[in-house]
Amino acid sequence: MEERYPFIAVYILASRRHGTLYVGVTSDLITRMNQHRDGAFEGFTKRYGVTRLVWFERFDLMTDAIRREKQLKKYRRDWKINLIERDNREWEDLFPGLLR
Repeated sequence: MEERYPFIAVYILASRRHGTLYVGVTSDLITRMNQHRDGAFEGFTKRYGVTRLVWFERFDLMTDAIRREKQLKKYRRDWKINLIERDNREWEDLFPGLLR
């Protein structure tokens, strides 16, 4: 499957394994991740050091991505952890893989 960049995504960041979580949506995950990592904007992720990409889901339409983001934000913490660990048991940072 050919990769298309940039792409729309809903994503979960973590400060560390089972640490602070952040759910977001973006139309360009690579650029947005660089912003999180550089601390480009004041706010939650900068304040709590939440920069590890531990889960993401691609979408074709922003409306669908926003709907999914809102759904995930309503999830209890343990549900989010289960979602992450279903595909990323070790909570590895997935960002470097996007750059390959």
